Amino acid sequence: MTESQGQLPEEIARLLAESERHAEQVDRTRLQPAPLAGLAILTCMDTRMVIEDIFGLRAGDANIIRNAGAVASDDAIRSILLSQQVLGTTELVVLAHTGCGLKDLAEQELRARLTTATAQDAGVEFGSFSDLDQHVIAQVGRLRSHPWIRRAPVHGLVYEVETGRVRRVV
Repeated sequence: MTESQGQLPEEIARLLAESERHAEQVDRTRLQPAPLAGLAILTCMDTRMVIEDIFGLRAGDANIIRNAGAVASDDAIRSILLSQQVLGTTELVVLAHTGCGLKDLAEQELRARLTTATAQDAGVEFGSFSDLDQHVIAQVGRLRSHPWIRRAPVHGLVYEVETGRVRRVV
C-alpha cells in the first residue's frame, strides 16, 4: 500500500502520534503570535542546538529563524522583517556555533557534492566561511545595515557545542 492509499512512512506516523500526545498535554490557546520577549533569533539549523533550552525560553517567547550557518540571507531577512514589522520584535540575535558544517567548506566543493547539474548551476550561495567570529560579525553587519530592518539592537553570539556555553562576539 502506498502513502496515497493511506499507509504512512514510519517516521511520519511516529511524528503524527507524538503530535497527538502533545495536543493532549498542552494548552497554548493563550499564546499570541507576537514573541513575548520581543526577540528574533537567527540561528543555524544544527540539531545540537535547542534554542529554548540554551536561553531558557518558553513557547511564545521568541521568533526563531533557522538556516544552514545562521546566514542573514534574503529569506532570513524576509522573516526578520515580518517579525519586526508585523509581530513587533525589538531585538535581534545572531547565534552561530562551533563545529558548523559550513566552516572551511569551499563553495565550489559543496556545489560538486550536489547530485544534479541544475542544482550545481543554480547560483545558490551556501554561506561557507573560514573564521567563525568574522562570520558572526558579517551577519550582524548585514542586519544592522539593511535599509528595511528597523533600527534595533543586533547581538552576535556563538554557542560552544563542546561546553554548552554561549559567548558574545558583537
